[in-house]
Amino acid sequence: MPPITIPDESAMRSLGARLAQRLKAGDVVLLHGDLGAGKTTLVRGLVESIGFDGPVRSPTFNLVQTFPTEPPVMHADLYRVESYEGIGLEDYLDTHVCFIEWPDRAEGLISPFQCWQVRIDFAGDGRLVTVLEPETK
Repeated sequence: MPPITIPDESAMRSLGARLAQRLKAGDVVLLHGDLGAGKTTLVRGLVESIGFDGPVRSPTFNLVQTFPTEPPVMHADLYRVESYEGIGLEDYLDTHVCFIEWPDRAEGLISPFQCWQVRIDFAGDGRLVTVLEPETK
């Protein structure tokens, strides 16, 4: 998929909704991007599109947030930790669509070649988003 220009929050949420149509339990999405790039907004769009109507906030302080959707979703934010170890992320890998922000801290959890990769970069007033599907499953 070529890079996509995202002009605003609404478009980022729409992209999340489109991704929802392609993801299933057991898929892992590694979210790359600076603070404030829109990683949580993308996840918000996805979980809202599959039926969750509560607040979707960044799990920066509690590290992991789950959503009782179909399929279930796990969203982890590893910004404040050095490693994923001891958090319990491996408990969700087979049963949830898993989003991991700051995936460099999850090295060794799963091969990046088995994961979706989403890169969000600032581009003027908007964002440039690159989505790569897993190379292997």
